Amino acid sequence: MKVVVDTDKCQDHGQCAFATPDVFSMDVEGHLVYVSEPGEALRDGVEEAADVCPLQAIRIED
Repeated sequence: MKVVVDTDKCQDHGQCAFATPDVFSMDVEGHLVYVSEPGEALRDGVEEAADVCPLQAIRIED
């Protein structure tokens, strides 16, 4: 599984970081950082993060 974030859409709201902190987090400047290839065990969390993203900037590629 590969996580792709459209950085043109993302406005660093951080909802994904609340949903799945093992994959998404905010750096000290408040910008999103994420694990681009998390383990398959984290798929449910990544799907939830994609669902809660207010700008739908997260997608999953298999």
